[in-house]
Amino acid sequence: MKINIYYAGRGLIDDPTIYVLNKLEEVFEELHVRSERYNLHELKNNVTSLPSTLKEADGVILASTVEWLALNGWMQVFLDACWFYGDKSKISSIYMVPVVMSTTYGEREAQLSLINAWEMLGGKTCRGLCAYVEDPVAFEMNEDYKLIIEKQAEDLYRSISQKMKILPSSTIAIKQNILKETMDFTPQESEQLSKYAADDIYVKKQKEDIEELAGLYKNILESKKSDSGVPYVDDFKRAFQSIKKVRATYAFVIEDKKRTLLLECNNGKLDCYYGDGSQSTEVTARLTSHVLEEIISGKTSFQGSFMRGDMAAKGEFALIRLLDELFAFSGGR
Repeated sequence: MKINIYYAGRGLIDDPTIYVLNKLEEVFEELHVRSERYNLHELKNNVTSLPSTLKEADGVILASTVEWLALNGWMQVFLDACWFYGDKSKISSIYMVPVVMSTTYGEREAQLSLINAWEMLGGKTCRGLCAYVEDPVAFEMNEDYKLIIEKQAEDLYRSISQKMKILPSSTIAIKQNILKETMDFTPQESEQLSKYAADDIYVKKQKEDIEELAGLYKNILESKKSDSGVPYVDDFKRAFQSIKKVRATYAFVIEDKKRTLLLECNNGKLDCYYGDGSQSTEVTARLTSHVLEEIISGKTSFQGSFMRGDMAAKGEFALIRLLDELFAFSGGR
């Protein structure tokens, strides 16, 4: 027989939960029952892989110290890991005893949370131990309390050895309904996933890969924006005048849209697309979408916008003047 103990507390010397667990382990030793304790606060980076330790357990003790409001946070992390990665068929055969010692209010609520969680996982629950401890020293010196703790250990031993039957609970029905909507993993797959989740290097690498993929897809989407149907691209393609022996590159920074439209003219051919602004061009012009639309609609010209100060441009002046010849927007003279 093997009993696993999962302790969620801060590991302080005067923690009454530690005293209770020590007493339970003494009784287990007398009964020749193997027990192993897992201090969750010392296994922070491996909590998600702990459900794999349930494979050889006949019973478990879930122990939590309530120092403020409810269950210790590491116990909640462990229970979450059992839900996501635990072998539910194995958990269904495991008896659980909740142990909750409180130095403040809330021990009964915390104990009920452990019972509900374990039943939701499909496991079997036994009567547990919960108490409010005002003075740890007085609690440890009380012989009556000691006998209660020892009897609890004996009860757990009997429950496991005699395979005590448990009355049905409504939480089992709720669990079955919920599991219909969840992905069904084999125990081996669940264990493998838990190891990945507990591996900080693996998780970090996954995050980096996700960021890299996000950047890749962003670039793909940006490149697709150069296709027909993108604002202004079709307009420039339709107005383009195929002038041989003209090679020029333009960048139109549309300030209110925070986008850069790139034009590459090469011996009568035009390549028009949006870029990230890092490309090297011979002419860089800055204007608003309103001014650009005025030019495209033919209400004004590139030269006129430049002269009025509606469009700022730097680069070769001859290439700036050439814009109105390269792009004949209707009436744009």
